[in-house]
Amino acid sequence: MTSPPEANIGVVGLAVMGANLARNLASREGNRVAVVNRSPERTRTLVDAHPEANFVPAESMAEFAASLTRPRTAIIMVQAGSATDAVIQELAAVFEPGDIIIDGGNAQFTDTIRREHEMRQRGLHFVGAGISGGEEGALNGPSIMPGGSDEAYATVGPIFESIAARADDGEPCVTHVGSDGSGHFVKMVHNGIEYADMQLIAESYDLLRRVGGLEPAEIADVFAEWNTGELDSYLIEITGEVLKQIDTRTGRPFVDVVLDQAGQKGTGTWTVQSALTLGTPISGIAEAVFARGLSSHPEQRLSGARLAGPSTSVELEDRDAFVEDVRQALYASKIVAYSQGFDVIRTAARQYGWRIDPSAIAKIWRAGCIIQARFLGRIADAYRADADLVALVTAPFFADATGRAQDSWRRVVSTAALAGVPAPGFGSSLAYYDGLRATRLPAALIQGQRDYFGAHTYRRVDGPGVFHTEWSGDRSETQISE
Repeated sequence: MTSPPEANIGVVGLAVMGANLARNLASREGNRVAVVNRSPERTRTLVDAHPEANFVPAESMAEFAASLTRPRTAIIMVQAGSATDAVIQELAAVFEPGDIIIDGGNAQFTDTIRREHEMRQRGLHFVGAGISGGEEGALNGPSIMPGGSDEAYATVGPIFESIAARADDGEPCVTHVGSDGSGHFVKMVHNGIEYADMQLIAESYDLLRRVGGLEPAEIADVFAEWNTGELDSYLIEITGEVLKQIDTRTGRPFVDVVLDQAGQKGTGTWTVQSALTLGTPISGIAEAVFARGLSSHPEQRLSGARLAGPSTSVELEDRDAFVEDVRQALYASKIVAYSQGFDVIRTAARQYGWRIDPSAIAKIWRAGCIIQARFLGRIADAYRADADLVALVTAPFFADATGRAQDSWRRVVSTAALAGVPAPGFGSSLAYYDGLRATRLPAALIQGQRDYFGAHTYRRVDGPGVFHTEWSGDRSETQISE
């Protein structure tokens, strides 16, 4: 005889992230968690290791489905791509109309749009939920970014709220982002901002060490101090911890024994590709992705080591002043990275018909996720005050902050160039800032060039219409259209 359903939520895929998420769910009042894995041995290992969780184990999808109360609700935590598609099809075969399938992995948002459509045709709800915070967040409280139907969120919302991280004001770090792929899109951009944030911090370290002459332990103290002020964030905190670490084998600073080739799993690249498709500049994020790419080509850097560098050295007159300049440059560049990230979210929302509240997104990033930072509260305030804000950096608080920082910012970019220290994040962020400030850009010349070689036309500043100049003829101007 089949046992009556007992679990209100299930987890498919019990590697570290899935297992930790299952344990988190089980620890919250009101949840009973069913678990299943492709390898039944892994299921048994989890159940045996955590009897306090009172898991409902299953060794097949049919048994798993039978253990869930209606509407059956399952979170998939398996590798993105074909593995996810395979599990979705297995669940769909044993689920019934009205049941809910949640993908908690780092899926490409276009895959989520496709999957949501396919499941909707079968009467099932599909939720693409971005989950940030890594293994620790999955266990103790992540930031969660679900996208899906209102009907599905009515069921999954309270479950997600029970396990999400809590901001300082007690609010759970989860919100219904929007429909179909919106949750995974927002998680993708979160990761893109993370790339930029990490690159900017790394550039700060590099400048403090190579120009400022500070040792890793001293830089750790600098970052610890920065973490008490407006730069307060998870990434600044852990940077100090990494820089304090001493390698047990050699007695050298840990950072000096790590190979300088940064890895990536694709979400940064996806963010840049999406922004290019949407025509939205995210130069800070793009430079962070490219910097990781350059780091991963040691053969090029070995050859490039023979290239000429600066002919004179940079001598600092006041090291403490330089440290403060770097802090200000870091803060201003971080503001640009977040501003660009929210730009691409808002552009995508218009493109795909998602009703995304940028203030709510900023609020759910205040805890649990990798980019959690003090100033996310300020971002939420800015979008709450003006939901149609054209660029975050132009909001009064952030305009004042970048205005105060700009002299330091310029000195740092100039010093980096003179010293031959690469600072693509700082440089591109400052260029973007100055681009926003410009009342006129050289794009006018580019339009003239395009019209010259390809008859691509142009508009004029003194009236409506589209025009073309007969460059190969008498250079007369013809109006093409109104």
